[in-house]
Amino acid sequence: MKMHPPDLANIFRPAQVGRASEDVALQIEAAILGGQLKRGERLPSERSLQGVFKSSRGVIREALRALKQKGLIEIKKGAHGGASVKDLELINASEPLALFLKQQQVPSPYLIEFRESIDRTITQLATSRGSRSDKQALVAKTGAFEELLRQPNPDMKKVAEIDREMNIALAQMTGNPIFEMIMRMTQFGFSSQDQLLYDDPDFRFKTAANWGETARRIASGDILRALSSISYHYVLLERCLAKREKEKTAAAGFQMRDATTAAPGPTGPDWPFPSTPPSTDSGP
Repeated sequence: MKMHPPDLANIFRPAQVGRASEDVALQIEAAILGGQLKRGERLPSERSLQGVFKSSRGVIREALRALKQKGLIEIKKGAHGGASVKDLELINASEPLALFLKQQQVPSPYLIEFRESIDRTITQLATSRGSRSDKQALVAKTGAFEELLRQPNPDMKKVAEIDREMNIALAQMTGNPIFEMIMRMTQFGFSSQDQLLYDDPDFRFKTAANWGETARRIASGDILRALSSISYHYVLLERCLAKREKEKTAAAGFQMRDATTAAPGPTGPDWPFPSTPPSTDSGP
């Protein structure tokens, strides 16, 4: 279907003097997010944008570059090129989250706490809202997943793909698209922790079996036991991470033992994150 060009005069106003490129970018962004410029729709030519914003070609190009960097538009060169509205990709939206987690070195307990809380909510809703066919499909998929992991040399790329598909399928069973979005984002953002479970033979089969147990309990409508299975997944993950840390320490040897003994302890608060989340147990 042919898309008719938008009426620019009803969407945009002349750019503010002194911050023209920023204002142009913000106006176009608002039009995209507000639905006035549709996904896949070509933006007007640079000349047309110059006229409506009363700005120079340089200002328009700078604004378009900023929008491209945000992932809101794509720019093609050539006779049939130009700027067009891009369909926002969740995998791109998750990249800043993944970079933040790596740069800030967020401790694993924080990630586990967040993920488990999300998974528990999703599991409760999936158990109560999911259709019978969706639940049975998840059970069947976990069975195939266990078979894959029983192979002598399972394809780990395929393992990661199926694990991601099962997590997303579980989120879809909630009937709430926001949970699906969050699940997709977390899967792309920091699913590498789960991959550690599959890479370690000591945890690989336990994790796959736990997936099957979780799916069967969801299918039977047993919310409490399904939640217990979710919690056990994170028990396995914590044990796996602890094992890796122990192995890493052992491999490093005792070269730093004397220095560690002599060095004074920390005198200030951890920043930006303490080593573990604050306890919610008020205690006696």
